[in-house]
Amino acid sequence: MTDTTLDLGPQARVIARLAEGVTDGQLADATPCPDCAVRNMLGHVLGLSVAFRDAARKDLGATTDTNPGDVTPDLDPDWREELPKALDELADAWRDPAAWTGMTRAGGVDLPGEVAAAVAVDELVIHGWDLARATGQPYTPDLAALQLSHDFLFAAANDPSRGGGIFGPIVPVRAGAPLLERAVGLSGRDPGWRP
Repeated sequence: MTDTTLDLGPQARVIARLAEGVTDGQLADATPCPDCAVRNMLGHVLGLSVAFRDAARKDLGATTDTNPGDVTPDLDPDWREELPKALDELADAWRDPAAWTGMTRAGGVDLPGEVAAAVAVDELVIHGWDLARATGQPYTPDLAALQLSHDFLFAAANDPSRGGGIFGPIVPVRAGAPLLERAVGLSGRDPGWRP
């Protein structure tokens, strides 16, 4: 998938800033993900940060075996402290070049390290868009992370064994659309979604 590693830190910091901007009054608001409120999205980001941190460390167990579709995550009362810490640990774990090699597991699926990294980056990029859109915040993802996310989604959409997008039917976007809009459409989300 990639010949080099990517620092997840810049995109993790983008997510941390978005989370910091979420008010308590927005936690029940809708997101672009059906049946997923802002609080559930934040809980999902916290859970995936821990799971992909452990996947990078090859510390396989309960956190890497849980299928994210089996639970609707919610937030602990101390999420405002836990989430930035988990995001920092996620980024730090993927700074080790060994994380990108060999096999690991995430979401109960065994996969190569570099694929797990691409999934983690994609989750951060797309869920960052979800949070920003749901809470009315500006969103400028890390460009390198956005490119990797787009490339990952594009490859999945063009893989005949998958039958299209991996997170839902691809939403067509206008010709010449910006990279973020194209990635969002490939993720199965409507780039024009508004709360």
